[in-house]
Amino acid sequence: MRILLADDHPLFRLALAQAVRATAPDAQLAEAATFDEARADLAAHADTDLVLLDLDMPGSHGLIGLASRRAEHPAIAVAMVSAQDDAATIRRALACGAAGYISKRAGLDELGEALRTVLDCRTWLPPHVRDRVAAAPDPADRALAARLASLSPQQMRVLGLVADGLLNKQIADRLDVQERTVKAHLTAIFERLGVRNRTQAGVLLRTLEPAAGG
Repeated sequence: MRILLADDHPLFRLALAQAVRATAPDAQLAEAATFDEARADLAAHADTDLVLLDLDMPGSHGLIGLASRRAEHPAIAVAMVSAQDDAATIRRALACGAAGYISKRAGLDELGEALRTVLDCRTWLPPHVRDRVAAAPDPADRALAARLASLSPQQMRVLGLVADGLLNKQIADRLDVQERTVKAHLTAIFERLGVRNRTQAGVLLRTLEPAAGG
């Protein structure tokens, strides 16, 4: 079993590693401190079984990072990890394909229980919001998740760079493609997300970003 710990806080990665070693002592652990490091690791290790992904790590843009990981590696389970553990955020994460949602407020015992649950292919939710998450599914969350799921992996990368504030030429340089290719991707992205331009896309993207401290 191979597990990637993707979080920009070294102390929390250490806590996660301790919980993983106690729960699955034979698991191979890898770590990433940025979203790009996580992407490179998964590109080199497609046999990874589980990613524990920080909602607010650099480059992930909240749930865009989750949707991107699911688009690029649909066979790899992704559980979100965050201090932002309100019911609305968790529902959106589940709609976007999260295998579970682990609160950074959890102690080592709860972390261990969460890991055992996810590794057993069951969905883990923080106990203090479990009832509210289960009781109030939001059709809008499912609709947005379906739109994101319709994007290709490359379109997800373009969308992430739009969220970074990059212009078309900068995106083309970053992805080593022609600018007209970026424009074609954006046309398709806007159509599938149901927006007309970058401004409307930006409003939509902000709903996927974690609040401060997430």
